[in-house]
Amino acid sequence: MAGHIPQGIPADGGPQRATVYAWLVFALSFGLLMSDYMARQVLNAVGPLLKQEWLLSDTQVASLASVVSLAVGVLTLPLSLLADRFGRVRSLVAMAVLWSLATLLCGWAENYPQLLAARLLVGVGEAAYGSVGIAVVISVFPVSMRSTLASAFLAGTVVGQVLGVAIGAQVAATYGWRVAFVVIGLSGLALAAIYPLVVRESRLGVPPPREPFNLRVLTRQVLGSRVLQLSYFGSGIQLFCTGTLAVFLPLLFTRHYAMALAQAGQATAIALLICAVGMVCCGMLSDRIAVRRPHALPFAAIGFALVSALLFALAFAAPPGAFQLAMLGGGLLVVAGVAGVAGAMVANLTPKAVHSTAMATLALANNLVGLAPGPLITGWLADRSDLLHALMILPLPCLLSALAFVLARRGYRNALGGVERVAGIEPA
Repeated sequence: MAGHIPQGIPADGGPQRATVYAWLVFALSFGLLMSDYMARQVLNAVGPLLKQEWLLSDTQVASLASVVSLAVGVLTLPLSLLADRFGRVRSLVAMAVLWSLATLLCGWAENYPQLLAARLLVGVGEAAYGSVGIAVVISVFPVSMRSTLASAFLAGTVVGQVLGVAIGAQVAATYGWRVAFVVIGLSGLALAAIYPLVVRESRLGVPPPREPFNLRVLTRQVLGSRVLQLSYFGSGIQLFCTGTLAVFLPLLFTRHYAMALAQAGQATAIALLICAVGMVCCGMLSDRIAVRRPHALPFAAIGFALVSALLFALAFAAPPGAFQLAMLGGGLLVVAGVAGVAGAMVANLTPKAVHSTAMATLALANNLVGLAPGPLITGWLADRSDLLHALMILPLPCLLSALAFVLARRGYRNALGGVERVAGIEPA
């Protein structure tokens, strides 16, 4: 493929305006994305009950969360490729049915190994939904709306976490942890049944691929440059923090703030909502920066990473109390901003035809570098000291993320200049 067209530079003959059908596709796809993350995060809401009933260690509780991220990380890329080749709608429905049934199985588990196996199936079902889902959404909207849609779709992951923790904690506190898994699983099955009745492959405007698959060309397009590799790493290592906090905030609130389970779930939901709001605000700020200086995107990521490192350091150096909560809230407000910047950089430097695969590669890095090891490493440290001391590790991945984007900034500027010349645009 010749030139890479930067995000925001038209055009591919897509829809000229956003239709009612397009918004229905977005609403249903967004709903399934929330179901995806509700199924993933309900475990964190019921974690304290599981730990008490089955006498689990912090490492075992963390493994029930990390096994999902691990499966997602390993399978995102191959399943995204299969979806592009054999039908995105069919693939999305199959994914949703699998993760919903696996969530129901979690409610029937009798011991830790059975629950771990069911959680693994949840991860298999969820593996490629993010990358394939956004590909479906952007195919029915004008090119000029892609940045907005991508940000809104990504924020749905955090909304799903909020609902998963809040609903899961409330249902578990009232009816028990098994019913919490059943409620989340049934809601996912209901959406999966509705989705193919509305979203049709023939209306997505995406012709089936005609050229033979070439792994060498694809690998060069999505992994061939140093700046892409640094962007993947910088995004993934920053999400070490969000993955860890999503798992351990309920335990932090129950242990160190003497909250009841339902109250801890509500506090965690508020914390994750702060993260979602911050993600959107950071994305808007980054877009404003990129309007005049497209090559300056890495500097936005560096800023978000350094600010979050400082705030997390202040939070966990302090004792539990109002100051710690304020610093933690500030850190959550900026910590996920890096992910949006990395997504824009990857989209700007890869051909449109492989954007789904590039986003799947980014998701692979996010899960394998950050979301999966974050809870496991923090849980291992907590078992050997205590949770507050373990959480003091969080500034380190933020600093590593900042370093990655420092190293990527010159390569991104040079690469973007080449892209703009190919597109016939003067570099900023």
